Amino acid sequence: MTAGEQAWTPLAGKVVVVSGVGPGLGRTLALRCAGAGADVVLASRTQERLDAVAAEVEGLGRGALAVATDITDDSAAHALVDAALTRFGRIDTLVNNAFAVPSMKPLARTGFEGIRDAFELTVLGALRLTHLCTDALADAKGSVVNVNSMVLRHSQERYGSYKIAKSALLAASQSLATELGPRGIRVNSVAPGYIWGDTLQAYFAHQADKYGTTVEQIYDHTAAGTDLRRLPTMDEVSDAILFLASDHASGVTGQCLDVNCGEYHH
Repeated sequence: MTAGEQAWTPLAGKVVVVSGVGPGLGRTLALRCAGAGADVVLASRTQERLDAVAAEVEGLGRGALAVATDITDDSAAHALVDAALTRFGRIDTLVNNAFAVPSMKPLARTGFEGIRDAFELTVLGALRLTHLCTDALADAKGSVVNVNSMVLRHSQERYGSYKIAKSALLAASQSLATELGPRGIRVNSVAPGYIWGDTLQAYFAHQADKYGTTVEQIYDHTAAGTDLRRLPTMDEVSDAILFLASDHASGVTGQCLDVNCGEYHH
């Protein structure tokens, strides 16, 4: 940043709750929210990981609260929201980012238990947190951003159970936008494509070793299907979420913003 330049702080004075804070997008999102001026409430199942991210948020000069939470459990979800309100007194944005690796079997061979588990976390977990945050979000005239996926846009083999859950999450988001709009709450979605970062790089490295090629070749092959010939970064996906959470998107609700460098058009 040059002298005289001001940081972009569209979330200044706001409190953001982020679920699914892992080593990938969740961590990046938490840090981007802090950099944009927000205090951040961090939720996932692993306290040690949350504490590490909380320390990074505090290093940016913002408040952080780390609450180990299983969002599929009612009492744990209640405890998360209660702790957020006790610490900060408000909730301006809820980002539902919780994620589990989907079953990669064809639907015809996917057990119903696996589909139920994905639905419980992806859809009902997000809905549970939204229910619990609704009154606080209404007080703040706040927003919900649900992190979806480009599986909405394709029907590739072995992604069926994941697409079922994410499609239901999109339907829930649109219905919530209609239901909560009269209370001043905006509800939107972001649908990333492949997100370039440590997690995807490790996966590409595994594939490269398996097939006797290189990470660069796999990246180029994957990116060749995008208009920009590259994959979106975690920062780029986070910035799309920040936009929808901020007052810059005050007239935007019920929408799904695709961040895939042009791999799919919608």
